[in-house]
Parts: sequence; C-alpha cells; structure tokens
Amino acid sequence: MTETTAPLTLRTVLRDFLHFLRRPAILEPQGWRDGGAKRWAVLTALLVIGLIGVLLPLLGAWQKAFDLPSPDAFGKMDKVWLVPMVVLIAPPIEELLFRGWQRGSASALWLLGCALAAIGVLIVEADPAQALTAAGSLLFLLIAAPLGWFLLRRRPAPLGWFARGFPAIFYVVAAGFALIHLTNYPSFSLLALPLVLPQLWAALVLGYLRQRLGLIPGILAHMTANACTIALALAGG
Repeated sequence: MTETTAPLTLRTVLRDFLHFLRRPAILEPQGWRDGGAKRWAVLTALLVIGLIGVLLPLLGAWQKAFDLPSPDAFGKMDKVWLVPMVVLIAPPIEELLFRGWQRGSASALWLLGCALAAIGVLIVEADPAQALTAAGSLLFLLIAAPLGWFLLRRRPAPLGWFARGFPAIFYVVAAGFALIHLTNYPSFSLLALPLVLPQLWAALVLGYLRQRLGLIPGILAHMTANACTIALALAGG
C-alpha cells in the first residue's frame, strides 16, 4: 500500500483504514511525523466510539436478552490493582504478543515463537511434579530468545512468505485476539460469541495502527480505549 498524498482529513484517514481492511498489507510505520499524531487521534476516537457508542450498548442488550454471564476475568482482583492492570499492564503485553511481530522480521517472529513456547510449557507442565522440567524448559527459552534475536536481527523484513500471507495472518490473529477473550467469561456458549465483537473491532483498528503508525502508537491507543471502557464500567458500578 502506498502512502496517501491527499490532505490528511477525517475522510482520508477513514478511507485509508478501509482500504487497508480490504487488503491488509505490511506498511512502513510513519510514527508521529507527517500528521501521524492527527491520524492517531482520529483512529483512537474511532476505536473508542465504536466500542462505547456502538458495540457495548448493543451487546449489553444481547447479554440481557439471553441472560448471558458478565465477564469475571478481574472479578477477584483488588480494585487498587484493577485500573493499573487493565490500563497500564495488559495493553503493552497484548500488543507485543498479538501485533509486535506483525512487521514480519525474522527476529520478531523468533521472539514470538519463544514466547508461545513458554506459554505452552506453563500450560502443559503446570503439574507441580513437573516443576523441574518446566523450569529447565523456561531457562532454555530465556537463553534462546535473546540469542536468536541477536543472530537474526539484521535479516531484512518482512520475510517473503510472511508478506505474501499477511492478509490471512492479519485476520486470523484478529479473530484469535477476539476469541481468547472468551476466557473472560465463566461459561461458554455459541450465544456468547458476539460478546467478543468489541475485541475484534479493537484488533482491526489496532492492527492497522500498528502498521500505519507503529507499535508505540498502537499501545497508547489500546491504553486509551481500555481507560475509557474501565472508567465507564466503574462509573456504572
């Protein structure tokens, strides 16, 4: 996708976003320069309005109509830690895990693979009897991750296969980001699937932000959206 030469207006920002969604592509992030701050403000506002003004009210009615459970992912957390966790800690972790590597560099994909392997170790070897094996595996990954990154850091990005498959990768990751949030709910049913539409919407906007502006702007937009939604939730009890 080539950089648009039209004046940066609300219309051009939205048009570029829709063009990206029709055919996701790996872009050269512009950062805050050349109207990047204005683009960030428009897209972050679009993200928040889509969440709070459209999806959450609709899904609240859906939830009530079918007597679906409310999310309880943070139900047992002390309220002192709730806001820092949701606003400051979760967004950077989620952006790094789901979108930090989406430029397709070999070094970033290596780090992703190591992170997924570590998560797999923690899940598969959660039995205390396997603690020694798990610790050894995690230690190996802790050494392999920076070593592999160092060796691969000069490889040109994106990798060819990654660039060719990026449209499918983008949407698979967006769907995965949404579906993993079903774990926020105490029970699962097909009727609960629409409840993760806010996360799907966020994944689309944040995925575009990551490509167009960079990882840090995406993290800041994620933080802003989470801050707005948690403020709304706390205000409503």
